[in-house]
Amino acid sequence: MGYIEQGTVAFRKSNLAFFAAGFNTFAILYSTQPLMPEFTKEFHISPTMASLSLSMTTISLAISMLLFGTVSEVWGRKPVMISSMLVASVLSILTAFSSTFESLLLFRIIQGIALGGLPSIAMAYLGEEMEPKSLGVAMGLYISGNSLGAVCGRIISGTLTDLFNWHVAMGSISFISLVASLIFWLCLPKSQNFHARTPEFKKLMASMGSHLKDPGLLCLFGIGFLILGSNVAMYNYMGYVLTREPYSLSQTLVGWIFIVFLVGMFSSVWMAKMADKYGRQKVLMISLLLTLIGACLTLHEWLWIKILGLPILTFGFFGSHSIASGWVGRRALHDKAQASSLYLFFYYAGSSIGGTMGGVFWSSFGWSGVVGMIVVFMLIGFVLVQRLAKVVPVSSTASIDNNVPVKS
Repeated sequence: MGYIEQGTVAFRKSNLAFFAAGFNTFAILYSTQPLMPEFTKEFHISPTMASLSLSMTTISLAISMLLFGTVSEVWGRKPVMISSMLVASVLSILTAFSSTFESLLLFRIIQGIALGGLPSIAMAYLGEEMEPKSLGVAMGLYISGNSLGAVCGRIISGTLTDLFNWHVAMGSISFISLVASLIFWLCLPKSQNFHARTPEFKKLMASMGSHLKDPGLLCLFGIGFLILGSNVAMYNYMGYVLTREPYSLSQTLVGWIFIVFLVGMFSSVWMAKMADKYGRQKVLMISLLLTLIGACLTLHEWLWIKILGLPILTFGFFGSHSIASGWVGRRALHDKAQASSLYLFFYYAGSSIGGTMGGVFWSSFGWSGVVGMIVVFMLIGFVLVQRLAKVVPVSSTASIDNNVPVKS
């Protein structure tokens, strides 16, 4: 069994492949977020309806991720990931030529299904093929591609929409997507340590049921739901606020606001280290509090204070996600990949439901309604973190969950 080691050609090629794939996935996924005000104008739809261009994609992504992991056990990691990337790229091209919102929405739903083939398998491939000492670097570069793709996809689509129109913007994202897919196809080494097997559906369902019965995991799944739901609601409708009076910012400037997501590349690592040092429960509470404070600052009428709230909220969001997702892997005693997939399912379901709910509150109560929803989400998050402290530790994870030694 040969593993990919740091310093080799295979290591450099695989890192380039996964950086391109992560960039591609999240550039496509979030490219419509800055365009929602444009969809509202062109298609004469409500902000809530416009938010479905992201919400329906993320919910179809969440569902498909639960399936692709099992499919890859039979068909292999690389073939499924390549198919996922290429199909998503073609659908991105079709989206750019949509003449109605209904057709755009249909393409985005199918696109979400296709995109689920990468994040659900990427970590499994890296875990199987990377030499253990090289895995951390490889995973970090993949996640960096995710973050950069999410930022660039939003900035490119917002800027090009302002200069031309949203069709040109989506077409440009599609071209970048196709290039990234080809890089992934050509550079990713073949699996050396994968062995195809027949999926055991009864065992799969039994282990999934076990995870869903664990109150600690349920709390973490709920936190994932709440934090991404809050983040997406904030950025879905902030564009409407900033492009209207009294601010009247251009679509280009609104698109560049998403550069604050780069703070996540720092906060996710730093807050995780703080959690190891001071305890996950305490630091997770602080992260949720930062998210709440950032949301409340956006209520201020002064533009610079409103904008200041965004990096604070984003810092808290990425910190919360880093701690909660890592906690899932530590708490699950079996089928850890499946537990992580369930976390991601609830995480992206939160994006869909929270993003759309935010539109309802925006239409009914304005910006204060959106912030009010986020505040409620964070208060529920505080309750879930407190509940985590009271959950009976699961066997050997006692010291991990509560940061105290295990007593025999």
